[in-house]
Amino acid sequence: MLRVATLAAVSAVAAFPQVIQLPRGFQPEGIEIGRGATFYVGSVANGAIYRGSLKTGAGALLVPGQVGRAATGIELDRFNRLFVAGAGTGDAYVYNARTGGLIRTYDFGSGDTFINDLVVTPKAAYFTDSRKAVLYVVPIARGGALGGFRKLPLHNFTAGAGFNLNGIDATSDGKTLVAVQSNTGKLFRIDPATGVTRAISLGGESVPNGDGILLAGRTLYVVQNQLNRIAVIALSSALSSGRVVTRLADPDFSVPTTIDDLGRRLYAVNARFGAADPSTAAFQVVQLAKPKGRG
Repeated sequence: MLRVATLAAVSAVAAFPQVIQLPRGFQPEGIEIGRGATFYVGSVANGAIYRGSLKTGAGALLVPGQVGRAATGIELDRFNRLFVAGAGTGDAYVYNARTGGLIRTYDFGSGDTFINDLVVTPKAAYFTDSRKAVLYVVPIARGGALGGFRKLPLHNFTAGAGFNLNGIDATSDGKTLVAVQSNTGKLFRIDPATGVTRAISLGGESVPNGDGILLAGRTLYVVQNQLNRIAVIALSSALSSGRVVTRLADPDFSVPTTIDDLGRRLYAVNARFGAADPSTAAFQVVQLAKPKGRG
């Protein structure tokens, strides 16, 4: 009986491939994991959304790409809708996660703008703009109705040259947002009601090239894209400070950008920025284990 149980356990692990190949030339950036080990990845090249299974690695396009669209951050809400950040288009999109149908488009702005990432809380979706000291807020009513967006200026935050706020996440109650500033490697906590922004001290450490983030309890994972690392940070109870516990690496990383989790597994998507010909390059989703003791 012990041998049968062991073989079953090995088979169960093997059913979740370590590396999942995406369509060639897809140019992924964001990843979201939903019910039934389903994952969604967006294309920065044309806004396409790919849906697949973490159990088998199989998948197909859910939303076809279109000229003039882009997809960076991507997240589900409790109504099974996909919210997608539109990068340099200045737009955001909301799709039906089952059918891929477009529900709504938001035009946040134009010119020097880059709608990079987002987090969905019980009351709203919050989008970062890597060029400006502002969040874009889409309210979500109790019954799921979507409202018009508003701009939330960030106080005590200075935007500089290059990419500023990038990855963003929230506490489970939605009362505190956490974000990373890519060009400085700094972390911040943000009051979603007022926009008041405060630095999270890392005791002399930093997370340069910080991209997508994942907040699991008081453990924060920060993808450092060009460094091919994921910083694992233990945060204080008030989220005012943190300590870099370790940095994860994997031989299959090739400029990972964003991250999500399923139980004890982490999944990062390889954006492969700098590839000679991204239109024909191979792209992957890479699985790695959470460090023991981390949520």
